[in-house]
This record gives sequence, C-alpha cells and structure tokens, in this order.
Amino acid sequence: MQGRTSTVDDEQLYAILREYWGYDSFRSIQLDIIRSILAGQDTLGLMPTGGGKSLTFQVPAIAQEGICIVVTPLIALMRDQVDGLLKRGIPASAVYSGQTHDEIVRHLDNCILGGTKFLYVSPERLSSQTFREKLRRLNVSFVTIDEAHCISQWGHDFRPSYLEISHLRTMFPDAPFLALTATATPPVVEDIQRQLQSSDGADKRPFHVFRMSFQRDNLSYVVRRNTNSMDEVAHILNSVQGSAIVYTRSREGARSISEELERRGFSALFYHAGLTARDRAERQERWQSGEVRVMVATNAFGMGIDKADVRLVIHADPPSSLEEYFQEAGRAGRDGRRAYAVLISNPRSAQMLQRRIASTFPDRKYVCDIYDSLCYYYEIAIGCGEGERHEFDINRFCHTFHYFPTVAISAIRILEQAGYVRYEDSEENYSRVGFLVTRNELYTLNHITPREESVIRAMLRTYEGMFSNYVKIDEKAIGDETGLEETEVYEKLQVLSRERIIKYIPRRAIPMFSLARPREMGEDIVIAKNVYEDRRDDLQRRIDAVVGYMSQDDKCRSAYMLHYFGEKEKDCGICDVCMGRKRKKQKTQEEKDKIQQHILNVLADGRRHCLFELRPPGSNSEEYLEILQHLAYYGKVTVEGTMIKLAIENGL
Repeated sequence: MQGRTSTVDDEQLYAILREYWGYDSFRSIQLDIIRSILAGQDTLGLMPTGGGKSLTFQVPAIAQEGICIVVTPLIALMRDQVDGLLKRGIPASAVYSGQTHDEIVRHLDNCILGGTKFLYVSPERLSSQTFREKLRRLNVSFVTIDEAHCISQWGHDFRPSYLEISHLRTMFPDAPFLALTATATPPVVEDIQRQLQSSDGADKRPFHVFRMSFQRDNLSYVVRRNTNSMDEVAHILNSVQGSAIVYTRSREGARSISEELERRGFSALFYHAGLTARDRAERQERWQSGEVRVMVATNAFGMGIDKADVRLVIHADPPSSLEEYFQEAGRAGRDGRRAYAVLISNPRSAQMLQRRIASTFPDRKYVCDIYDSLCYYYEIAIGCGEGERHEFDINRFCHTFHYFPTVAISAIRILEQAGYVRYEDSEENYSRVGFLVTRNELYTLNHITPREESVIRAMLRTYEGMFSNYVKIDEKAIGDETGLEETEVYEKLQVLSRERIIKYIPRRAIPMFSLARPREMGEDIVIAKNVYEDRRDDLQRRIDAVVGYMSQDDKCRSAYMLHYFGEKEKDCGICDVCMGRKRKKQKTQEEKDKIQQHILNVLADGRRHCLFELRPPGSNSEEYLEILQHLAYYGKVTVEGTMIKLAIENGL
C-alpha cells in the first residue's frame, strides 16, 4: 500500500526550482527523492551535509495541494528555513516549545484556513493531545522528518521526543513520510524505518531508500598528532588559506582558542549555545560575510549554515562519533574545490574519549539521586508535577547539590530516555522589558530620538503592564509596527536601557525541565537495559571507531568512514594516508633508481664484478637482488655464476 499520489511531472518541478531558487538542475538524488514522495511512497533519503536536503521536501510540497508538516528538533534552523521561505514568497510558519498559546493557535488556524504551505513543528509539540487534535484538521500532503537519525536509539543523537512522530502515521494514514538524515549506519537506517511505522503496528509500508555516496572527492581528511594542539591549529591555519571552522568540546575552550588565535594575528570569533540568540546570529553573519576568517565553536554551530567556500574544518578535540565528525567535517568544500578536514590528536585523546563513557553513563544510583534532587529543587511532591515546566539553571542546581554539571546533564538525559523527565536545552526564551520611569516621567523626556520614541510608542500600543512588571516582547513584531529592522529595534532598546528609561533583557537560550509523569521516589525508578547498558555499549562502539580512525595509518581515511557507514570502500587518493603512500612509493622508486644507477656505473668499466662489489653501501639486500634480477631479465647485464658484467649487445 502507498499513500496519495500526484500527477506533477518533471517539467513542473524544474519550473518551481527555477522560479523560487534560480537553479536549472537538481543535484544527485534530489529528483529521485522528489519523484518518490510525489508517487505517494514512504521515502528515506541519506544525504551528507551540504547535499541539499531541504529542496527534496520544499519542491514537492509547493508542487501539490495541501500542507507539508516538517518535524525538526532545531529551533534556530526552523526559524531560518521559515524566514527563507517567506522571503521567496512561500507561506510558512513554525510551532515549537516556548511559544504562547495564542501564537500557536494563530499559526494553526492559518494552516487550517489554507494560508500556509509549510508547518515546521518541534517533536515535543506532538505529545500534546490538544495540538494533535488541531493537526487533524489540516490537509496534509506529506510529512517530513529532518534529522531522522534522532528517532533511532542507535542514532548518535537519539531524542525520546522523536518517538511521538509515529502518531502522525495514524492521524494522516494517506500521507507519505519523507525521512532525511545526513549520517546513518545500516542498523540506524533499519531502525528509522521501523520507528516510523504507525504506532499501532498497522499499515506497514516499505520505505524507498535513496543514498548519496559519503565519498567527498574534494575533501582531504587528515589526522595530525601533536601534544600542543594550539600550535598545530595555528600551523594549519597558516598552511591553508581561506575561511575556517575550529571545533572544540567546551564553551570555555571555544573562547580561549579564539582569544589565542586573535593574539597570534588571526581574525576569530567564538560561538556556543550559551550566547544570546542575537549574539549567535551576529557572529555567524560576520563569519559568513568573510569579515572574520575563523569561527571557533562547539557542536552548537553549523546546522543550516550556507557558506560554500569553507576551506578548512579543524577538530581541536576528538569527536564522540564518526557520525558527528562526518557531519561537521562535511561543512568544508561545499563549492567543490579542494578543502581539508583535520583532526588533531595527542597521546591523551583516546583516554579522553574513554572517559566520556563514564561521564555519559554515570552509576544508576547517581541517576536516581539526580531525580530526587531535581524534585527537591523545584519542591515537587510525590504524585505531583507532571508537565509543569521550569527554567533550569544547571550551574545553580549543581552548586546547590554539589554535582558536576557534565555528569548531571548525562543523568538527566538518561532519565529523559527512561521516560521520567523532559529536558529541552535549546529553549529560546522571550525578551523582556519593564519601564524604570513612570508614565508621566516618560512624557517629559526630551532627549530621545524619533526612532527611539517610535519603539516606545509601539511597545505601549502592543503590550500592557510594562510600568509595573517585566513583559515579554517580540523585537520582530515591534519592527513590523515601526518599520525598523529587527536589529535596529534591538539597538534602540539597548540605548533606552543604558539611559535607564527601561530595563531590557534580551532573549537567550534557557533550558527547560519538566516531569514526564507524576513524581516518584528515586529508589523506585526503573531504567531499562535498552536505555542504559545497550546504549552505553553502543557509545563504546562509536568511540572505538573514532579511536581507530585517529590511530591507524594504513587505511585511507575516507575508505575507513565509507566502511563504517556501510558503503563500498574506495580510496580517495587525497587524504594523509593516501598521500603518504604516494610519497613512500615515490621515495622507494627513487632509492631503486639510485641502486640501479650505482650498479651500471660500476659495470661501465666493462669488467666482470662479483655481487658484493656491485651492492651500494647501506642498501637493502632484497631490493639490491631484485634490481639485479630485473636488469638480467631485460638483458642489460649477464650473470656468470657469481660474477656480473654489462651486456655488450645492449650497448651500455
């Protein structure tokens, strides 16, 4: 059985591609995926970073009636794609955790009335029965699941909220599913298909799987071993010109490496999830425009960036998996020109990776203690607290209960996967504004500019209670009201805050915590084997693969990863291992040429010489005899017992 089909032909698809994106042709498997989804077939597309995943659902959605639901975990990427579609004149909206009830209702009503072509939703929203009831009223053409590896417990970024997606199968039985991911091993590919069947097990439809090769012909993979990673980063940046990304594991590492690069004369910025949304956007824009050469970042950076001319991606710390590494390294060389992905390793790298297993899977008792501490922290009584969302300050929590933040977060993730809590670490909180002057004092101000005044008037017209409390605001909405760009609204609010007219708190990413079920005693918590032991063993396998990649010098780096992802191995010819082989082969040939020339030079006197007279000092005996046999085979020398002489007939 297959879902609804469409009569759209290729000519219409190319017309859409030209009209909205200005391209004349599709890339690689894009058209195959589009045809499959238009034929009503459940489809799985494996497309490496930069492969053009978004077009595989955006083009067919525009080509047919109805709305495309896009499930994605990345709020920032969700917003970027919605903004990009709106700029092209394509109606789209997004619903995610943190929006007000009125905003969500407004977006959904627009979708129901047919005023929207794309509805982006975070997987957490699908757990709401009320939200699902609203969705049922939509005319859905098909459902797209981005970052589909998140639905597999064997995926490198498994998220329990993704399991809610199976409800969409029951709600829209005729709508085909399109699952997209940049990295998936064969077991993950199988698990994605199994998880995306209907929740009641009915209507199992086969997925049509399309794969782009993971081979990157223009990307040279390199492993550098150096005890001083900072010196190595600087050396590499001096050796390869052009835009660069340096990945590191910690926020502090991103800041310190960026500052050190600045001291050494490189233009650099740092980026991590702890920065405000505005700071992240500003830094990304400066890097993308070429104003800044190097972005030093945690893995929070990279999703959705559209910069084709990145020449260099350096990992100053080893990644936790080859999936993670392939995705991040793949941000280099999207323009097809030669680019480099360099992983810096030192004698402690393998030990660092092994320690991540213990910190990612702390003792079961520790996990239960974290649960009890969270409930004490928020004063949640036994049998209460389900669904109540709380802002979560990890540093304050850990200081209160004497926990180490990294391990505490790991314990919370285990509790989330076991179904006891929900933890959202990419929540974009609203900006807040409160007036520091009275209404009467406001009217007596005479030193503010007309644009600052327009911002104040827009806030007073739009929001209430600002003189007595902090009120949530939306800079974009104020910009629409005043005719100012959102960035200028931000600047005017900052000026008014410095003038002590208002208190302005820009929005920032705030993790949110809630119980997924009524509170229990920590000692009663049950953590299943597939949540703890199986996933711990899978992490061990992933780390072993990374250690193998870093430590071996015999196998092509690209072929090593192709094998890992279940693809036929093929040497790239441009990684450090392949280039080392070429240099070694060239050096060996040069040495053989020298031995041969030495033999011929000695025999040039026309006399017979014994074997030991012809052998160059310090040469390899096997190579020496091999060359003699070669010369004899081609008639350049003659052998008489143990004596050798030049063959006269060769005229040598």
